[in-house]
Amino acid sequence: MLALLPVTLSLLLGLLALVFLLSHYLFFKKEDPKDVPNGTMGWPFLGETLGYLKPHKSNSMGSFLQEHCSRYGRVFKSHLFGSPTVVSCDLELNTFILQNEEKLFQSSYPKQVHDILGKLSLMLVSGDLHRKLRNVALSFTTTSKSRPDFLHYVEKLSISVMKSWKDRRQVLFFKEAKEFTLYLMLKNLLNIEPNEPQALKILEDFLTFMKGFVSLPLYVPGTPYAKAVKARARISSTLKEIIEERERKSVGLSKGDFLDEVLLKGNLNIEEKVSILMDLLLAGYETTSGLLALVVYFLGQAPYFLEKLKEEHLALRRGKKDGQPLNWEDYKQMEFTSNVISEALRCGNLVKFVHRRALQDVKFKGYLIPAGWQVLPIFTAAHLDPSLHENPLEFNPWRWDDQAVKKKVTPFGGGLRLCPGADLAKVETAFFLHHLVLNYRWKTQEDDFPISYPYVEFKRGLVLEIEPIDKIDNKENVK
Repeated sequence: MLALLPVTLSLLLGLLALVFLLSHYLFFKKEDPKDVPNGTMGWPFLGETLGYLKPHKSNSMGSFLQEHCSRYGRVFKSHLFGSPTVVSCDLELNTFILQNEEKLFQSSYPKQVHDILGKLSLMLVSGDLHRKLRNVALSFTTTSKSRPDFLHYVEKLSISVMKSWKDRRQVLFFKEAKEFTLYLMLKNLLNIEPNEPQALKILEDFLTFMKGFVSLPLYVPGTPYAKAVKARARISSTLKEIIEERERKSVGLSKGDFLDEVLLKGNLNIEEKVSILMDLLLAGYETTSGLLALVVYFLGQAPYFLEKLKEEHLALRRGKKDGQPLNWEDYKQMEFTSNVISEALRCGNLVKFVHRRALQDVKFKGYLIPAGWQVLPIFTAAHLDPSLHENPLEFNPWRWDDQAVKKKVTPFGGGLRLCPGADLAKVETAFFLHHLVLNYRWKTQEDDFPISYPYVEFKRGLVLEIEPIDKIDNKENVK
């Protein structure tokens, strides 16, 4: 028997090689339609997905995109996430794709994303259902951003964070930012305070959820992905319990939160109510906290712009009495703050790309995108394109004085799927920054930078060395 082992192994290896070559021929060597962009399909089955998803600094394109753009141009074909794909690093094509949602293209994410986000997530649904759910989310974000009680709570929680750092010299900022933004959403969506048991439970589940969200999507017990799917189920169950309890006990009793509004909408079933709350919590937890962290990171690298930002907020304080809260009119005066936030979004790239699929053969600028092919508009590539932005790798908020820059940057997507919470995230960030720059100086660690996984994480969690600013210094500056 042992004598036959080498022969058996040889036959097995030969069979595997034959399967490999046959699959490569069947799946990757068949001729593509004419005018499909140049590129390569990579390995059988895997394609080029592993190379595409290789982590890199979020304020860079990464080696995969740089090499492919250099070799094939800014629009190229590949095989990613199990599908033949057209990858666009071209601003015009990206804009065309986003503006033709539901006409020529449709949101189309891998099954693993469906499993972890849920089938009713705004990222995944299309057509009438997407419009219905998005309008509900938009009603919350549009009314909240200028509502005095919401703004007051943002400021109250910001001040609370500043006080909690009083005796500390070091903070893990990304963690702090995630807690801050989640607690904001819990209060305004569900009237849950940060110190309530439900808040701590949801926060713990979100920590588990996001660890799996950015992990290898392998559903094996014990893996981060499997834990994340279970964490999402627990969060959904908690939200469902809250909704059902409110429906039973609060008939005619208003708590003044978003759930009150949701319960008044008779066109939403329980699954849709849970899903829209989950989406808003996720946006608050991940997107807004990521924006806050990016702003703090880039300001830590740019002391000149940090000082300019502080000057704007000191000037704002001159027109207010001690302890007088910020309001919507104050926010509208934060012009340089707005520039800083926009530039952090351009440089840091919270959203690297989105998934779309061609509903029919599409021709654009001489390229053919075949029906059924996946399309990936790469926002990062346009944000860092030297033909669009002078010194694109440089953090420079002054560039936003040129109104034309707005048309060249799409940090929150665009078209029908423009993030409904974009403005709300900016308001929360601006109010937090007001108190941060007036109360603390900070330094970042050299090797602690934002990384695209493709979702933004920090190598060490964005550790800040902090130093309180003497209040006497601030008073001197205000005079």
